[in-house]
Amino acid sequence: MSYTQGAGARIYWDTSGAGEPLLLIQGLGYTTEMWYRIRPALAARFSTIALDNRGVGRSDVPPGPYAIATMAADAIAALDAAGVERAHVFGVSLGGMIAQELALRHPKRVRSLVLGCTACGGPRAVPASPIVLSALGARTLMTRLAGAQVLVPYIYDRATPATRIEEDLAVRLQTYPSNEGYVAQLKGAAFWQSYSRLGQIRAPTLVIHGANDQLIPPQNGRVIAKAIPGAQLRILAQASHIFFTDQPEASCSAILEFLEMQP
Repeated sequence: MSYTQGAGARIYWDTSGAGEPLLLIQGLGYTTEMWYRIRPALAARFSTIALDNRGVGRSDVPPGPYAIATMAADAIAALDAAGVERAHVFGVSLGGMIAQELALRHPKRVRSLVLGCTACGGPRAVPASPIVLSALGARTLMTRLAGAQVLVPYIYDRATPATRIEEDLAVRLQTYPSNEGYVAQLKGAAFWQSYSRLGQIRAPTLVIHGANDQLIPPQNGRVIAKAIPGAQLRILAQASHIFFTDQPEASCSAILEFLEMQP
C-alpha cells in the first residue's frame, strides 16, 4: 500500500505488472478494486499504476467539490510517486474526464490516451435520460445495497450474465463511497467541460464506448473522437457503461491492440 500527497488530501495508489507504465483512473465512486476484471490482462503486458481518486477508497475525503483539474493533479502525484515521467493513460467515466484534463494540462506526461465511457461535459455532452439522472442523484438517500443496485439496469447490458454483475456488486459493497465523497466527485464533474480544448490533445487517442450505455450515451464517445485529432473510436456491441464487465475480452483486446501500436 502506497500513498502520495495531493492538494489537501492523501491519495492511495498501487502498482501491478511490468512493462511500459499504464495509469488507470476509475469512475465516479469507484476504487482501484473495480479494475479486478481486466487489470490482470493489462498488467501482463504493462506496469499498471492505479489510484483511488480523492473521496473514495483509501484516499482522503476532504471537503468538496473536487474539481476535475484537482483530481488530474492527484493522478500526476501518483505518477510522480511511482517515479514515472510518461505513461499511457486509461480513464473510464469520471476517470475519462480526469484523463482528458491530465492530457490537456500535462501533455508531456501522456504517451497515449484511452477514454472509456466518458463525456466532454458542458452543452456538447449528450445527457442520460431523466430517469437515469434521477437514480444517479437518489443514491445518497439509499442504503449501500440499494444504492449499488439502483443503476444496474442502466450501466450493464441486458445480455451480461447475472453472475458477473453480482461479482461487481460484491466488490462495490466492500468499497462503497461515503455520501460526502460521492457528491464531491459528482459536483466536480457537473461543473467541468473540455470540448473547446479537445483539439489541443496531441497524444494518440482511443475512445471506447458501449453501444448500449444509458448513463453516458455512446454519442458522447463520437463527439470526443471527432474533436480529438486522429482519435480512433471503438463502439462495443452488447456493452453498456461498465463495458469492461459486459465485454471483458473485447475490451482488453481493443485496448491492448491500441496500446501496443504506440511507438
